[in-house]
Amino acid sequence: MNKSVFPLSQVVELKDECEVCGQKMKSERNNGGGINYALTMLLFFINLLWYWPIFGLSYKDNSVYYYLATSAVLVILAQPWLMRLSRMLYLYLYVGFGHSRKVYVDDTEQAA
Repeated sequence: MNKSVFPLSQVVELKDECEVCGQKMKSERNNGGGINYALTMLLFFINLLWYWPIFGLSYKDNSVYYYLATSAVLVILAQPWLMRLSRMLYLYLYVGFGHSRKVYVDDTEQAA
């Protein structure tokens, strides 16, 4: 597995199944892209909340363009984390974990 964040060609790679429980991780109805879009728009809104009181926004000068450029740079830099977070949220929200999953118990926990 890739330990670095910025090799963007490997950011969306996902294992076929969970190493611990054997749950299928890839789904045909993957809604991760929609969740990623929602997180991106949330980040734009959060940037607006701190940018507007500090610098102000007006249609009379170029401050709207500065806000958009700042937000775009922040979203591009945060995109690897947003993509991973959207995958994680997708798995938590949409993938049902059944009772038939494998459970691994550590031997040290049984002795205690």
